Amino acid sequence: MRVFKGAQIIAGTAVLALGLAACGGGEEAPGPAAGGEGAAATPITVEIAEPQHELVPGNTAETSGAEVLNALFIGLVNYDADKKPINQIAESITSDDQTTWTIKLKDGYKFHDGTPVDAQSFVDSWNYTANGANAYEANYFMGSIAGYDEMNPVDPDGDGPQEAPAATATSLTGLKVVDPLTFTVELKNPFSGFPTMLGYTAFYPMPKAAFGPDGKVTAAYGESPIGNGPFKMAKPWKRGVDTTISMVRNDDYTEAKAKVEAVDFKIYTDLNTAYRDLQAGNLDIMDQLPAEVIASAKAELGDRYIEQPSSGIGYLGFPTKVGADYAKSPELRKAISMAIDRKTITEQVFSGTRVPADDFISPVVAGYRQGACGEACTYDPVKAKELWDSNGGAQAGTIELGYNADGGHKEWIEAVANNLRTNLGVNVEPKPVEKFATILDDLGADKWKGLFRMAWIMDYPSPENYLKPIFAANASSNYSGFNNKEFEELIKKGDSAATVEEGIAAYQAADDILLKELPYIPVYFYQTNAAISGNVKNVKIDPFERIELVNVEKA
Repeated sequence: MRVFKGAQIIAGTAVLALGLAACGGGEEAPGPAAGGEGAAATPITVEIAEPQHELVPGNTAETSGAEVLNALFIGLVNYDADKKPINQIAESITSDDQTTWTIKLKDGYKFHDGTPVDAQSFVDSWNYTANGANAYEANYFMGSIAGYDEMNPVDPDGDGPQEAPAATATSLTGLKVVDPLTFTVELKNPFSGFPTMLGYTAFYPMPKAAFGPDGKVTAAYGESPIGNGPFKMAKPWKRGVDTTISMVRNDDYTEAKAKVEAVDFKIYTDLNTAYRDLQAGNLDIMDQLPAEVIASAKAELGDRYIEQPSSGIGYLGFPTKVGADYAKSPELRKAISMAIDRKTITEQVFSGTRVPADDFISPVVAGYRQGACGEACTYDPVKAKELWDSNGGAQAGTIELGYNADGGHKEWIEAVANNLRTNLGVNVEPKPVEKFATILDDLGADKWKGLFRMAWIMDYPSPENYLKPIFAANASSNYSGFNNKEFEELIKKGDSAATVEEGIAAYQAADDILLKELPYIPVYFYQTNAAISGNVKNVKIDPFERIELVNVEKA
């Protein structure tokens, strides 16, 4: 799911202190209290980076925007403490053949405008996300549904999207409304993991009010989305202008109501500034701290410091098709990987709060194999230099190492740069970019030529989620441009297994191809290193890096 902006990751899923950019946060007044009586409720405050797009479920594929939407929406399923899907809006999700699924909804759920959450609202939302003409970030997640290919034709020669034929459909043939509380989903191929996906942001429903007379999601909806979750927007948010996203409690929420009346998501471009605000009591929740404060935070904050496993993986990525020469060579990519001292970076830069990565699948899901990366992820500067020199590394020129400055990555990126300079004898130029959204936009437009920092946090608990959305051809989060037919066939084999568990061997074989080709370099597995102010209590963060805001209380 989600590319991760932070040193935590994120989508959503990397490291360290930021530049000295001014913080977000702003002085905007809080919105009206829940209940609409006009009295101002004092909000709790949560740090985020600026979302990449306006706040629409199908166009949100990074962790900051998803954090906001997780307060505004709920989906068909949620996940329990063991990361197993449990029905939420769904009454049942059933199939006799893993291809045609029948989804029945519970009655009584409503959007914030009072209209019912019904089968049509899911079908309308999924169709809009699947329509390639809308260019939504989460479009790819609809790719398993019948009719997707007709809506998203691709260039048959693989030479470029400009040669793709015109779309022949504007809706998914695989979606059918049976009655107000029932719809069916026909997939292109059997996929046992389909129900597991359905708690992801891309599958949230949207009400009729989201769409204008032309059938398109309106700009006004993106600024003030009408959801169905425990909080609702207090006022519109204008991306690039407003530094706070304000919401109030939804007192008509069907499930247990939130314990706080209001939440402000404060947008920061510098995690260090955010942490100083937290220390001063001007910010209540940070779900990831800058690396250089973690050691002191443990001692200073006591039980207000939170450390726990995360599902995130931090990478360095290569634009394998359009990048510099070193980005296009698997041998040079391997040399770079072997030149990185993961152990020292995780122990010294991250104060032991990261673990050296040795697989493309996270240890928190079934399918992870300790040491799967083998030699390619083992620090060996002598062999790295030999491999670099024997494959033309001396002619590669300067290595550009890009990272987003709003996520706390400076220190670990500088450490990697020093590794490469020392061990490969190359010139390395770290390139900070103010906003993560800018890097994502440039990668999507094939404008980025050098190495880039990237991270991923799971959208749903399956090994497939660490493989297909990031590395399958035409996947919306495939920023490397990786394209391998054998990989695609193995993913399809894993999908078509009778159960997710039975598909693991095929997913691992696909993982082995990535470990050989290295379109990304796995650098570390995340841990959540969060902190709260003395103003709040009962703060929990799930393995998806989502703050369980509905349970947060004022201290």
